[in-house]
Amino acid sequence: MTWTTRAWHAIAPIYDKILNMPFIYELQNGTLPLEIFQFYMLQDAKYLEHFGRVLAYLGSKSSDNEEALLYFQFGQNALLVEKALHEHYFEQFGISTTSATITQPVCHHYVHFLKSTAAFEATEVGFAATLPCFWIYKEVGDHIFQNRITGENPYHAWINTYSSAEFGDDVSRAKAHVNKMAADGTEAIRKKMLDAFVTAALLEYQFWEAAYLQKTW
Repeated sequence: MTWTTRAWHAIAPIYDKILNMPFIYELQNGTLPLEIFQFYMLQDAKYLEHFGRVLAYLGSKSSDNEEALLYFQFGQNALLVEKALHEHYFEQFGISTTSATITQPVCHHYVHFLKSTAAFEATEVGFAATLPCFWIYKEVGDHIFQNRITGENPYHAWINTYSSAEFGDDVSRAKAHVNKMAADGTEAIRKKMLDAFVTAALLEYQFWEAAYLQKTW
């Protein structure tokens, strides 16, 4: 069993909760209130700003420069795709983000978890912590695409982005890299990687929940 297979089994209950949360169901059906989606997009923009820094830091910290570069390139490609998606929706829905945009509690907690893990844990653990961000979005994108309601959906660009074959190829490369790191590491490192992966998956759930409830300080 690969490390990523073991990791996905570990977060199965969290993933089931994600698929059944109102945010995902209403996004799938195109009924998600605009103000909730706007809140989510603004927080996601703040999150991705810090996430990109985490990827760059992990790349500079890795002892395997070739593998780290491949992962960083994957991450950079994914971030560019997501940035284009944000620009599309910011223009369509009149959303604007500035330096004054407040990072709300769950987003704040998530980015600081990633930063502290990257800074103070082994590199392998940092990479494992970043994986749910991409992988869960791909799985959710595929699920929504397969179960989408025919007709007009204001969120079709979001669905198409995360269910695309190109995004899936990038996620597969990221999983392969993390599997290699796990295989080369010790059992203690693999355990820490798994703990970080599960925590990040839970924060993915909480991020969408916080958007739906519009949780603020």
